[in-house]
Amino acid sequence: MKSLFLKTQILFLFLFGFVLIFAQKSMQIPQNAVFYMEVNGKQLNQKVDWGKFNPFLKEITKDKGKDKKASWNDYSKTGIKYDATQYHYATMNDSVKSYNTHFTLENPDKFQEFVNSVKKKGQEVTKKSNYSYIDIDNDVFVAWSGNRAVLSMISYEKPHKGNWMDDLEAEDSAAMVTDTVAIAIDSAYVEDEKPFDYKEEIQYLKDDIKDLKESIKDNNAEILKLQKDIKYLEKHHQYPAEKKVPETGEAVKDSTYTPNVEVLPPPISQDDYYEEESYEIDSSYQKEMDSLNIEKFKIVKKFAEDSFNQYFSSNKEFSVTKDMLSFRDANADVFIYADYGRIINEGIYKNLPASFNFTGVLGKMYNSNTSYNLYFDKDKVRLVNNYQHKDSDMQKSISDVYKGKKNKKLAALINDKSVGYYVMNVNGSKYFDMMYGLLKNSGESEYQKEMELMMETMKIVLDEEAITKIAPGNGIFVLNELKSKNVEYTDYEYDENYNEKEVKKTKDVMVPDFTFAFATENENYWKRVFNVLTSNKAFAKKFSKNGEFYSFKDEKNKNSYVEQLFFTVKDGIVYVTTSKDNINSNTQSEISKQWMKDSSKYPLSGRLNIQKLLIGLDKEFKSKSERKALDLLRKNVGEVYFKTEAKGGSIETEMNYNIKNSSENSLMYFFDLFDEIYKISESEKSTHTL
Repeated sequence: MKSLFLKTQILFLFLFGFVLIFAQKSMQIPQNAVFYMEVNGKQLNQKVDWGKFNPFLKEITKDKGKDKKASWNDYSKTGIKYDATQYHYATMNDSVKSYNTHFTLENPDKFQEFVNSVKKKGQEVTKKSNYSYIDIDNDVFVAWSGNRAVLSMISYEKPHKGNWMDDLEAEDSAAMVTDTVAIAIDSAYVEDEKPFDYKEEIQYLKDDIKDLKESIKDNNAEILKLQKDIKYLEKHHQYPAEKKVPETGEAVKDSTYTPNVEVLPPPISQDDYYEEESYEIDSSYQKEMDSLNIEKFKIVKKFAEDSFNQYFSSNKEFSVTKDMLSFRDANADVFIYADYGRIINEGIYKNLPASFNFTGVLGKMYNSNTSYNLYFDKDKVRLVNNYQHKDSDMQKSISDVYKGKKNKKLAALINDKSVGYYVMNVNGSKYFDMMYGLLKNSGESEYQKEMELMMETMKIVLDEEAITKIAPGNGIFVLNELKSKNVEYTDYEYDENYNEKEVKKTKDVMVPDFTFAFATENENYWKRVFNVLTSNKAFAKKFSKNGEFYSFKDEKNKNSYVEQLFFTVKDGIVYVTTSKDNINSNTQSEISKQWMKDSSKYPLSGRLNIQKLLIGLDKEFKSKSERKALDLLRKNVGEVYFKTEAKGGSIETEMNYNIKNSSENSLMYFFDLFDEIYKISESEKSTHTL
């Protein structure tokens, strides 16, 4: 537990505030790196309020023992150079994954004191010819030499040949062949039996023992639990009684009142439970597990040493490829690059069955250079994301999708009273070209000709122009508000003899009031669709028509979140809404008029007022601590706005989160918010303890 705690402490220290660098020299990023990050320490160090940050770090790193002391007194003085750039990179293959941080020290002696405060008890520093290092945890290593230091986290899994589905298919195929051959063999023929191999038999028996030992640990725990239950029943002749817990006045209750109960665990005492007939954990199993962990640690340690040797023995010159830095902004507080194509093809889906072909279309879609620039401004957090496909032709097809026509009629549905909206203005006809490009060359090479023929057939069968007229690519979703609705549900209660009783109860749930609308150049098509729904016997019971509106209502399911929907087609727009009034133009303020202009300007844009969303979700928070956290969030959460466009040979998305409190800046805003939530959770723990 303590090793996990120490690891978390180090990660928090290095990842969320400390600014670490290589001074004048750069570093070499490995060719198999799938992630790269720079943190602008010069800027971030000025935004960190150590007067707040240091006490919080001391609090969360306190020893949970009797003395309850923090392992370090002042986290602003650890020997690390904070006002410099921090570099991160991650690598991965079929067996080894690593995350590495390179940084500079301004006081090496102070840094070694800091390392000594967090290392394992009795753990010694390993000294090499040109550097020193220590394992803070089984997979976390820190090395340093002079004013340079490296933090490495390495995980290792034994590589598997093929995948589990392929193995099963191979076994099934082999079994089928064996059975077929056996049936075909003449019954008079008897194959010569192989001589008995005792060594082979011994190995089989050892494998059986290994399988049995793997379940011993779980069985021992279950046996111990059952033994305790038996001893308790022998003395008390019943299970522990239930203790009623007083209701809290602030919690939201169901309209049908039932008291909360807490089941008391069996008392742990020598009178109730004695250690007769207990079973000990199998020592040979524990030794075998320890042996496996030791071997794994040796492998991970070797990888760490090899990496440290290579770095500290070099001239520390480092080159980052141009594609990684194509969209880096030197003024950003944090810059991130990710190669999602390699992460998917070589990581997440690599060992899945080839028949699933996850690395086909999906791998091709994410075969891109993806970058993020993060800014902690005074009044907002700003994130700018650039997506650029590695295939220039594919990137052009994607960019063409984001060059659609604008539709001001849809933007008129936006109003400043709504919770949020999402607007789309893309070119629907170009979407087909993009999908054809993704599917092309994405299948097995053995069937590539068949795939290309299928694609040509799809182009012939699908009338792209007609489909585009049905839905050109302009749409909007507006969440107007969240309304409270009282619904009935079925619960079950049990008497003292465990007889089940069905009970009808009611509760308040939040249901959305929304409007979804999209443009069309073929109104008659959609009117025919709605007319079919109202005239068809199978659908007419739920669909009806009243004037210009079609409605859907399920009388048998009145407790659903959306009880009724209205449909209509008007002035080239198809509407789906929970209220007829939603499609009427609303009076717009200057703010909503600006939103309307932005929604017409960008291919994708949206807004979400998180404060209004939380007010609408008020009844979903019931316990005292949940409601305290909710009140805190409602006072402090802000608003999210984003816009996406084709720009500079990439798809660029900018997201802004506007803050709503008195923090020094948006970085400390998140810290202040987290600190308050942490205090609420700790006070709740203290209450339970008392």
